[in-house]
Amino acid sequence: GIKHHLIDFISPEERYTVSDFKKDCENAIQEILKKNKIPIIVGGTGLYIDAVINGIKYADMEFDETFRKKLMDRAENPEELKKMWEEANLIDAEAMKKISLNDKKRIIRVLEIYNSTGKTKTMLETLSREEESKYDFKIFGITMERSVLYDRINRRVDIMIENGLEDEVRNLTKKYKKFPTALQGIGYKEVIQYFNNYITREEMIDKIKQESRRYAK
Repeated sequence: GIKHHLIDFISPEERYTVSDFKKDCENAIQEILKKNKIPIIVGGTGLYIDAVINGIKYADMEFDETFRKKLMDRAENPEELKKMWEEANLIDAEAMKKISLNDKKRIIRVLEIYNSTGKTKTMLETLSREEESKYDFKIFGITMERSVLYDRINRRVDIMIENGLEDEVRNLTKKYKKFPTALQGIGYKEVIQYFNNYITREEMIDKIKQESRRYAK
């Protein structure tokens, strides 16, 4: 009975950035406030929520599609992905403290930003936080014992596999030609690695569980 916004409105073929989300989310917030309702941002990706509630400004950047394709191709290989993390760490060690060795999307982002602007991700984020938030917001979270949380995460992944995650990814790759953002999500990217014979099916399942647990931290 409660209207949800920004769900199922972007094609998997479209690139959707944190800057895009910030703009769309702020428009939705204004629409909700006009109805004298309280907007609730539920998630999800902390980076995206942080951009909205803290008013982070992201400079418009033109990315080199050839460079991006090269990085994405390299990232499909776990050994190359590790090398990319090391390259990114030399460029922006501060940002890489929060980025795991397997976080393909954010490793690529650090390298892309530096290639496009000559500035580090950390430097741009510092410059972007010069204004105070325009929202009077409150943050709510749910905490539980780590062992309970990890058990739930592991069971959730098993259920996703049982319910056809592999078929879902297989059908998406047949239906669409490109996935600039969608297939970088946890679960999808590991299945793609399995399809490309970089990892076994057992390793795929273990990696999804591991990355989900890391994300939950």
